[in-house]
Amino acid sequence: MEEILTQIATAFFYLLVLILVGTVIRHTLPGIRDIFVPVSLISGFIGLLIGPQVLGRALAWTGQEQLSGGLISSSVLEVWEVLPGLFITVIFACLFLGKPVPGLRKMWHQAGPQILLGHTLSWGQYVIGIALTLFLLTPVWGLHPSTGALLEISFVGGHGTVAGMRESFAELGFEEGTDLGLGLATVGVVAGALIGTVLVNWAARRKIIKIDSKEDSESASSAGSKDSGSKWPRTLSVHLALIGIAIAVGWVLQQALIWTEDQLWGHRIELFQYMPLFPLAMIGALLVQIGLDRFGLGEIVHRGLINRISAVSLDILITAALATLSLAVIGEFFVPFMILAAAAILWNVGGFLFLAPRMIPRHWFERGSGDFGQSIGMAALGLLLIQLADPHNRSHAKERFGYKQVLFEPLVGGGLFTAASAPLIFQAGPGWVLAGTFLVTTAFMAAGFWLCRYEQANHLD
Repeated sequence: MEEILTQIATAFFYLLVLILVGTVIRHTLPGIRDIFVPVSLISGFIGLLIGPQVLGRALAWTGQEQLSGGLISSSVLEVWEVLPGLFITVIFACLFLGKPVPGLRKMWHQAGPQILLGHTLSWGQYVIGIALTLFLLTPVWGLHPSTGALLEISFVGGHGTVAGMRESFAELGFEEGTDLGLGLATVGVVAGALIGTVLVNWAARRKIIKIDSKEDSESASSAGSKDSGSKWPRTLSVHLALIGIAIAVGWVLQQALIWTEDQLWGHRIELFQYMPLFPLAMIGALLVQIGLDRFGLGEIVHRGLINRISAVSLDILITAALATLSLAVIGEFFVPFMILAAAAILWNVGGFLFLAPRMIPRHWFERGSGDFGQSIGMAALGLLLIQLADPHNRSHAKERFGYKQVLFEPLVGGGLFTAASAPLIFQAGPGWVLAGTFLVTTAFMAAGFWLCRYEQANHLD
């Protein structure tokens, strides 16, 4: 037992040192901060470079076989490999804790167009990914049918979602899915930051947006962060306990779904047994918050502290996931990997520029930039692009983007369908899932066109 604890402590120590080094690099190298590269990406790449995948192989190639692991021991890597699956559950359990749960009517009134645009971009990635896999990648390169789900899992869900599905991919016989997905997620974040910055400057030159106003800008860092003077203590232990309760509720839901499936249709198709815990932990957190609000205990949760727990978990998750990435898998499937990455980037950029003006009646660029950032990278990138496009928050895009998540993330972007998509393709067949996702994408797109015209005709915003 003592040896195992020492192994875990050593792994976390190395991980935190990598995050510290990544922080120093991000704040000292010119240009890195300007393209919004997260600290965890830098830290993860450093871990990858000094580990067995890069430095270890280079040393082994020079004849120093005893150093084939690089500067990171195999015992440390063993711990790092299991961390993503643990911390993604913590992150999703933090999503709704400490947030007021607004009514559906208010959320739809404020963010209906963005909800429809976000779903269109996300479900469209399934259509493109599955079609490419079914008609090109599987016949030519022999890729697993569930490859078709990687675009949405990687680009919208991000590194955390991919890493959290490692065990599900392994159970499907799709072990390479984790490495391909992490690579795609990295491409999405970098491409999204670069392309998003270019688009913001293009929109400013075309006077689609106005970013040089003298108005007092809203401080994003202070919004919602002030202590309301609650009588409840802001202790870390209480908040960790609430996160644990949310995860426990999610686990109960997971077991209930598995039992229901076994009783009703488990002999024909098995889906929920492949579903990871993290999307259900999100539902558990929503139920816990509703319960706290119902009994007048909502103030016990401090959203700022929950955000800090989530941020630390995300840094650990991404750093560990990238440091254990297998470059051999990406090299083996390099051409399919580039085809998938290029297709996703083209869909997201083209979809944003074509669909957003036709689905969002006013301030289409400011409000749609959040959907674009999330669909190509992650929700954090969406918020960064909103801040760039609308630093004074005249369009109220930040609040609308937050409302959108309540009717978005339970399904896609790491939600229930994201978690179920790979096993669903494997069980039901890619053809059926392609047809279903095409219909869903078309329905969201048509609804977005109709809602935009309705709001314009009735002068709604």
